[in-house]
Amino acid sequence: MWITSSPTSAQKPTKIALGNFDGVHLGHQRVIEPVLIHKGGLPSLILAEDMCLQSAAASGYSHLPGATPSVDLEKQTSLDLAEWASVVTFFPHPKEFFSGRARPLLTPLEEKSHQLACLGVNQLVLLPFNAELANLDAIAFVERVLIHDLQATHISVGSDFHFGKGRGGNAELLKDVASLHNIPVTIVPLQNDTEGRISSSRIRQTLTDGDLAKANQLLGRPYTLTGIVVLGQQLGRTIGFPTANLKLPRDKFIPRQGVYSVKVFGILPNPKPVLGIMNIGHRPTVDGQGLTVEVHLFDWQGNLYGKTLTVSLESFIRSEQKFDSLGDLKEQIAQDCDIARATLTPSGATEP
Repeated sequence: MWITSSPTSAQKPTKIALGNFDGVHLGHQRVIEPVLIHKGGLPSLILAEDMCLQSAAASGYSHLPGATPSVDLEKQTSLDLAEWASVVTFFPHPKEFFSGRARPLLTPLEEKSHQLACLGVNQLVLLPFNAELANLDAIAFVERVLIHDLQATHISVGSDFHFGKGRGGNAELLKDVASLHNIPVTIVPLQNDTEGRISSSRIRQTLTDGDLAKANQLLGRPYTLTGIVVLGQQLGRTIGFPTANLKLPRDKFIPRQGVYSVKVFGILPNPKPVLGIMNIGHRPTVDGQGLTVEVHLFDWQGNLYGKTLTVSLESFIRSEQKFDSLGDLKEQIAQDCDIARATLTPSGATEP
């Protein structure tokens, strides 16, 4: 995938899916679908989960705590296309720019790029959202950025998308302006399930509530956490449950604290995920300091320090709690492991 923060260095001409796309959820996928280049005319928005997640873990994420994406985000590609399938989005998120506060993301930059690549997107254009762009009126944005700079040949956008100074532009205005240049615009209606609209904010709420099954349903795939394994206090190994401590991107949205059954990708040379459990929390039983993300792998031993792992959250087992003793904690972890083993789908996963 070609990734750039400069419209002038973008590959063109290009079909464009326009939006913020935090989460790359089912609703976002419908906006992206019209610009994809499909082989045989048969579009598929089903992510190749194992292949995609193994690729994400193997390549690693640079956007981790202490790291800031550089101005030049271009990445080389071997593709030679007559027309590109592009996602055009904003960095940072406009809400972060206007509020001045960091905004936790369902899919930080590197994770978003991997999800988009798995869908078949071959270019990601990250428009720097600054004062200049914020003050650009909607018509000028369409004509200058989308049509002149990016040479759009087709634009797809959600029906509720607003853009331009003061959010003055909407999907219908985009369509009207683009039509003057004979550029077709697909306006994708809102996607709903039986309980309402599929949205990033709703997914955040379901993750906060611990309703992982609903969050995964809205995403169209399991929610994932990707990070580097760092040295922890190594208390888990003293009670027979060694863990890998993950350092996550600082802007990653963290779900409800508690215990999850998981599949872990990136443990080479295993070609498939390894099963396990994960705890997100403050470890109150041992007076832990600060939030930690710890993964225990079933029947696996080895050194993972410095490795990048992607953890796929499969089910929520229980909330974090404080136990009276390490013995009680050990007994509960054993029960958690039994529950996870019973609920995880064994096909496609490995217990080495």
